[in-house]
Amino acid sequence: MTTDRTTNGEVPPTARESGSPTADVKVSPVAGHIGAEISGVDLTEPLNDTVVATIRAAVLRWKVVFFRDQRLDHAAHLAFARRFGDPVVLRRRGGASPPDFPEVETTADRLELGGRYGMEHTEWLERRRHSLLRGWHCDHGARIDPPAATVLRAETVPPYGGDTTWSNLAAAYAGLSAPVREFVDGLRAEHRLGVGYQSRPGDDAYLRHLLDHQVASVHPLVRVHPETGERVLFVNGYYLEQIVDVSRAESRLLLELLLEQATRPEYTVRFRWEPGSVAFWDNRATIHLAPSDNAHLGHPRVMHRVMLTGDIPAGVDGKPSQPVTGTAPGRW
Repeated sequence: MTTDRTTNGEVPPTARESGSPTADVKVSPVAGHIGAEISGVDLTEPLNDTVVATIRAAVLRWKVVFFRDQRLDHAAHLAFARRFGDPVVLRRRGGASPPDFPEVETTADRLELGGRYGMEHTEWLERRRHSLLRGWHCDHGARIDPPAATVLRAETVPPYGGDTTWSNLAAAYAGLSAPVREFVDGLRAEHRLGVGYQSRPGDDAYLRHLLDHQVASVHPLVRVHPETGERVLFVNGYYLEQIVDVSRAESRLLLELLLEQATRPEYTVRFRWEPGSVAFWDNRATIHLAPSDNAHLGHPRVMHRVMLTGDIPAGVDGKPSQPVTGTAPGRW
């Protein structure tokens, strides 16, 4: 997210003053380290600067915020996202995404992907997420400039199941012991698109696609948040291939340790979607886990996503991430 910095991510005092433009806006934390529900605001209406500052501060403080009963269409969704940064314009989307809004991506697009490469959707998911930690990710983490934030809204959800879980990577870093924090501060790791995919025997069309459209970057294992100054344990299960300058055996054990730390239950929040729900999260300081408990139910789950452009991560030493292959910053 770009724009004004709010000190320590705290809600501005004016948000609580009687008679202020945000007097009805309430930020209610829902878990100890991450997640807050914001009420008293209609996202379909133009938001004044004070309300925007209140929401921004809540996102920085709680990493993901939730809104209920919001009747956004694509235009209103996009207008809300623009108050917090520049939306990513996606060059490649599936057939379910709205053609007139290139910034909006529909999650139903993913149901098409396995079929393109000769697989049922379930097999495609299993080959990409074959371990308990593999599905945890930040959005587009293999890019040199991962998105700063994501705004996801629910259109249709199953009557039960389909929850999303987020984890606070700043809290996970702070929860490490001091010697381990000092050790990981100086490490870097390669993030690569499709690194966890288990290929099919023989000719694999999806593997060929990955090789032809590869994206990879070397990011600091601990990044400094550009707005809050927090140190963030920048790990995820889906894109991260190896810690550089250590052996593969060492890297495997270190990543297992750090991913288990990043996904400890006390650092997470789980959200039950309803039609009209909106989640807005800081993609620089969280990883999330899409649901895997609803595929057998046969109920539709249609969500719409807008991502905000991000910057190039920098480590504790101030050195930025380095590209390995793929798109240049800002090019999608």
